Amino acid sequence: MKSKHKKIWFFYGVMLAVSTALIYVLVILGKSQETDLADILNHGSGNFSKAPDFSMYIDSLWLNIGKPGALLLLQMISILFFARIFGDLFRRIGQPTVIGEILAGIILGPSILGKFCPDIFHFLFAPDSLANIYYLSQVGLILFMFIIGMELNLSTLKNKLGETLVISHAGILFPFFLGMLLAYFVYTEFAAGETAYLPFALFIGIAMSITAFPVLARIIQEKDLARTPLGTMTLGCAAIDDVTAWCILAAVIAITKTGSMANSLFTILLTVIYALMMLFVVRPFLKKIGTIYQSSELVNKSTVAFIFLVLLISAYTTEAIGIHALFGAFMAGVVMPPLTNFRRIIAEKMEDVSVSFLLPLFFVFTGLRTEIGLLNTPHLWLICGVIVLVAIIGKFGGISITARIMGVNTRDSLSMGVLMNTRGLMELIVLNIGYEMGVLPPPLFVMLVIMALLTTFITTPLLNLIERLLPIRNKHQELLDRQKMGLFKALVAVGNPANGKILLTVAKSVLDGSKNNLAVNVLHITEGTDVNMLAGEQYLEDSFKGVRAEAEQLGIPIETEYKITDNVSHEIVHTTNEDQYDFLLVGGGIMMAAQKGRKKASFIEKVPFLKVIYNSLHQQQVFYPSTLIKDKTRYFIENCFCSVGVFVNRNFLHIKKTLIILKQEEDAFLLRYARRLLRNNPAVIIRIKDLAGLSDSNKEVAQGILKLMKEFPDAVQLCKPSMNDQPYMSGFSFMLISYQAWNQLVASEQNELEFIPSTLIINKKRSRFHEQTEENGNGEE
Repeated sequence: MKSKHKKIWFFYGVMLAVSTALIYVLVILGKSQETDLADILNHGSGNFSKAPDFSMYIDSLWLNIGKPGALLLLQMISILFFARIFGDLFRRIGQPTVIGEILAGIILGPSILGKFCPDIFHFLFAPDSLANIYYLSQVGLILFMFIIGMELNLSTLKNKLGETLVISHAGILFPFFLGMLLAYFVYTEFAAGETAYLPFALFIGIAMSITAFPVLARIIQEKDLARTPLGTMTLGCAAIDDVTAWCILAAVIAITKTGSMANSLFTILLTVIYALMMLFVVRPFLKKIGTIYQSSELVNKSTVAFIFLVLLISAYTTEAIGIHALFGAFMAGVVMPPLTNFRRIIAEKMEDVSVSFLLPLFFVFTGLRTEIGLLNTPHLWLICGVIVLVAIIGKFGGISITARIMGVNTRDSLSMGVLMNTRGLMELIVLNIGYEMGVLPPPLFVMLVIMALLTTFITTPLLNLIERLLPIRNKHQELLDRQKMGLFKALVAVGNPANGKILLTVAKSVLDGSKNNLAVNVLHITEGTDVNMLAGEQYLEDSFKGVRAEAEQLGIPIETEYKITDNVSHEIVHTTNEDQYDFLLVGGGIMMAAQKGRKKASFIEKVPFLKVIYNSLHQQQVFYPSTLIKDKTRYFIENCFCSVGVFVNRNFLHIKKTLIILKQEEDAFLLRYARRLLRNNPAVIIRIKDLAGLSDSNKEVAQGILKLMKEFPDAVQLCKPSMNDQPYMSGFSFMLISYQAWNQLVASEQNELEFIPSTLIINKKRSRFHEQTEENGNGEE
């Protein structure tokens, strides 16, 4: 092997030497031909004999920076940097990231940067350079509207017709009328002489009646409302609102471009023909393709390219008709095959680029257009306030009053009004279209952008206020009822629903006791974006089939729940505490089994940082006890009000021969889990490692061990107080240890811990919501 390496490096050295020599010869021969160009070189920049002129290099550097391509990259870097900072800031305070991204645009725009650093602003965002940002943002919008169209399932909309249609259209008609009424009073001051009244009034009306479905769906997911009657009805109303609003917008654009209702009839007729072709010709054809390519392995590049082609043709068709390319992108998404898995795969391929990269360009570009300085008088700010008030009254009043008339309770009807008042991205799209068409003058555009931001910003605070004033349930009474029933609620949080079967087995074996009835909720959370699935229930049904089958086999009553959020850890803790669970079970990761026949550790293996890099390159998962309880699982343990179990999967097959570690007096609670294991599975054998000699020094521990040994004489044995090597540990299939004992052993005996079997690390905590301790019957024997 060494001789082979020497041969390779020798050949490489010879190759470099020969190539360098040949290139040098060519340079010498080439210089001999420079005599005829001497005069030219002496008078031009090609005179290499002169000393270097650094000013020339500086001028060249500025010239390169100012080139359109370099300037575009610099603009994108600035936009994405500030958009990410402000978007993350608003996300942390519970607000949609779109607000922060628009604020980033306002700060980078003429309102802040242009006012305080005009030279930087005019260099970075020169008016003639913004066209590139605009076109890139339009590509992002086209992709985004395509994804939004895919999130709308036509069959789901059919199932939600009825009161949702009435409530949704009331939430459009009432604010639309108020918007046109407002336009009547402000037309003379802002738009007379620039545009006709009809298109102006129609755009104000549609701006007042729009709802941002993506932002609304995100709020519903984060507020745990997706599977409630309120969440289901609101999502249905928002979906119908979206479809209706885009149809109205298409008609408004047609009327605006043609100048009158009569002249727009031809455009509207073409739009209707286009829509029918998409629904009844293109959609059945795509459905056949979707049936073939419905698995991730089969959705190949050719299929994705074909989907892109359909999207672009649809967008181009509507642009040619005269109703904007975004409507075509939306329709292309609607007619995609109604297969949840297929749509999810396609959406994932487009979502990251559109949402994370291109959409922020649109938001910041909108902010660049929003010159707050145009509102330079109290009169203009008063009109801005009136616009915001009309928008809130129109949407909130139209939805909540109609919902109450349709029989929805007061709390839900008010909540629906608040939720549907969210405007966000969809509003900005409408405003930018109106601005580009010259219908909305700059001052009014600024006012409407402020209205969009405020109505989106106040949604979450108002929803929280309604929840406090009109609580949906009495938590204390619910807790008392649960205690009377002897119900023990466990939350099993899984990163992949398919892996939930193992955690269910662990929950059944460890948590199911004789004095309580175990009830499990299996929770799967996706770290989401600004796009949410309307077909979440279908995804829930498909993903949890295996978990439900396993629960039925084990005899565990379970519920399943699927959420989308930006902060998975926070959402798990919030769900655990809000719903007053008695136990949280999470996975600590799938670890590689201990290696056999290990050689002496090399230098790389001795350095943890290098070892991690080495093993990642070799696609291995190596078990590091000291890094198992990382920030995520520690966050669960420190912030949950109930006991938390972290399951370490090391090629788990079953729970039979089990090792229980006793390190301190507080670990006595593990003996109750041992009793459960023995009662739930007669094949289990328990070996107790008393590392601190507690069986001799602690009366409670000694009595607990003695009780177990008397009750299960052939299954329980007290072992020597020492940890053993790999051969001994390999005889166990399961291990129980407390969180505190784990941390102590990690610090002192990491080498021995490397060979542990699948392990459940438990942090015992008395629930804040319970009057009784776990030992007195609510979860422990």
